[in-house]
Amino acid sequence: MFADKILVNFSQIFSPIDKGRPLRGEEMSEALIIEDGYIAIKDGKILEVGSGNPDQKLINGYTEIIDYSGKLASPGLIDCHTHLVYGGSREGEFAKKLNGVSYLDILKEGGGILSTVKATRESSFSVLFDKTKRLLDKMLVYGVTTVEAKSGYGLYWETEKRQLEVTKALNENHPIELVSTFMAAHAIPKEYQENPDAFIQLIIDEMLPKVKVENLAEFCDIFCETGVFTAEQSRKLLTAAKELGFKLRIHADEIDSIGGVDVAAELQTLTAEHLMAATDEGIEKMSKAHVIGNLLPGTTFSLMADTYAPAKKMLEAGMAITLSTDSNPGSCPTANIQFIMQLGCFKMFLTPIQVFNAVTINAAYAVGRGEKIGSLDQGKQADITIFDATNVDYPLYFFATNLVMDVYKNGEQVVKDFVRL
Repeated sequence: MFADKILVNFSQIFSPIDKGRPLRGEEMSEALIIEDGYIAIKDGKILEVGSGNPDQKLINGYTEIIDYSGKLASPGLIDCHTHLVYGGSREGEFAKKLNGVSYLDILKEGGGILSTVKATRESSFSVLFDKTKRLLDKMLVYGVTTVEAKSGYGLYWETEKRQLEVTKALNENHPIELVSTFMAAHAIPKEYQENPDAFIQLIIDEMLPKVKVENLAEFCDIFCETGVFTAEQSRKLLTAAKELGFKLRIHADEIDSIGGVDVAAELQTLTAEHLMAATDEGIEKMSKAHVIGNLLPGTTFSLMADTYAPAKKMLEAGMAITLSTDSNPGSCPTANIQFIMQLGCFKMFLTPIQVFNAVTINAAYAVGRGEKIGSLDQGKQADITIFDATNVDYPLYFFATNLVMDVYKNGEQVVKDFVRL
């Protein structure tokens, strides 16, 4: 079979080992590092990956040969936790943070999530679409080819639906593939502050069925945290979501450990997100239940805290982990997954191979796409990120600089020489 195009002469290709599930524990230190490599692409999919000169059987008069001498290739990077669609911004809270006001105290003052809820409710579909598209364009030039996007800045149906519809429209109109998560249980709206149980029941009775019928999301998430939703409320909502056929995620142990990890293990949620306050006992429970730990070091950095999720302990316990931006207007306003990867090394002491596995193959399974993205196996989508670097260590060592020069999505080039096409 002839290739449509062959990318040749890579200094290195980082190729994760797909075991048909997320890599766990010591497995996250494993990968194929192909020297002097090439990637052959046919009909938007990986045809062959190898070393040296590609076999002539792959080439005919129509095959495009593209030279990447001295460059590094990896599967397209996957950002598997974002709050992508929102109105307004929250730089007005920055000085408060610098003066030591906590995230939960800002929320109590009507700031934080609730201020973004107000701005999002006031934003039209077109405003949200254009704003989110610009953010996706930034993510693309940093090497991201797939993004998970949560709702949760509406807290009532009309705005939640608008957020989910923006995500759906952008998935159809942007090179980045979007995976949608319904998260109306992101905060307690003002009108339910005295009765959060009633808000959970409203989500279960009215919102969840509509999301399912209109096919607006495949995941359901909830913020299980002090001052937000309890473990029991989280269990109730996620159980109802599971019965409707949603895949499950949970924000757990971000600030306090209040039982969210227990809910994750009990319901076998696909992921548990944040986990900065995870205990040894909680880590063991998640490991046994095969819950993926979705770690967000940019949030710790942005909140100017010193408690990063205990990634090394999780690996020692045999867990699978991922790294994501948590891109959002308040606790982590960034589009730069490379910086998140670098924090994984500098603050969590993960190795470059562990980090690359976290944002490729494990992230693919964390968004339910492991069978088609996340590695360079034959037949998978030709989602490829190319770095202006000679080896897998360099993009993690040379920090706070965009080193992604080219990006391919489904075999088509969408970033060239650091610029979105």
